[in-house]
Amino acid sequence: MTVQNLPTVRIVEVGPRDGLQNIRDYIPTSTKLELIRRLKETGLGTIELTSIVSPRIIPQFADSRDVLGDEWVRRMGGKDLRFPVLVPTVRALDIAVQYGVKEIAVFVSATEGFSRANINCSVEQGIERARNIASLALKSNIAVRGYVSCLFLDPYDGPTQPASVLRCVKELLDAGCHEVSLGDTLGVASSSNVRSLISFLFDNDIPREKLAGHFHDTYGQAAANVWEAYNCGLRVFDSSIAGLGGCPFAPGAKGNVATEDLVYMFHNAGINTGVDLSKLVDTGVWISEQLTKTTGSRAGIGGVASEFN
Repeated sequence: MTVQNLPTVRIVEVGPRDGLQNIRDYIPTSTKLELIRRLKETGLGTIELTSIVSPRIIPQFADSRDVLGDEWVRRMGGKDLRFPVLVPTVRALDIAVQYGVKEIAVFVSATEGFSRANINCSVEQGIERARNIASLALKSNIAVRGYVSCLFLDPYDGPTQPASVLRCVKELLDAGCHEVSLGDTLGVASSSNVRSLISFLFDNDIPREKLAGHFHDTYGQAAANVWEAYNCGLRVFDSSIAGLGGCPFAPGAKGNVATEDLVYMFHNAGINTGVDLSKLVDTGVWISEQLTKTTGSRAGIGGVASEFN
């Protein structure tokens, strides 16, 4: 079977945004831009660049305008290479428009406690805020992606009700989001939890082609959860180079599922990602060295066996 005929998945690389947001030491803008360039060279077609947020809230993104204004970024962002940017406010959207951003992401929490900790508002207010931002973005011909956080557990409120997730997904789709990413923010789910929730969403008329999976690896279940979601019918997955990540508003949450590990898993299953695994592993090693961290990718630690490369 040729590559063109293989089943495919799309990977959304969130490392430059979700992966870096929780790192305390400031990362030079030049390092962030080099990371984005290296990720692009692996064949990744969607790379989340940054978040336009007050540096008082997340100091790591004080340079978001410098990233967005970089000549290479502005030249490369387009139809074939998607560079979404997380936009939490109307003011942030104005900045995105100013810099020619073509796709944004908005987010809501399915739970009250995390919503108040993360964006200082109720779930209802968060939904209304996301809908307003999405409406304004669409009027400016900017595509909108949605995130729903805390699918299974809120660090403050406890277990999440599936009906709350369903409501948030419906609201974001109704607001015009082309896709909604389902986030296990605390990384607590196992495969059975994933199947149960996705089945519930499908049973309530949520189209599978509108959903993506976003799994953190706190309990070492992220890759298994991605595989379960794939078998349920999802074909888009968020991941982070070298397993970078965590959330400043979710105590105990660990990194995202590593992009290298997903590509390794999918390629071994005969599923095309369009990504060069060797280049990806090299990029994970490189950024880990820049951050003086050990890579969180099992494929990165183990290397890539030649017969699977």
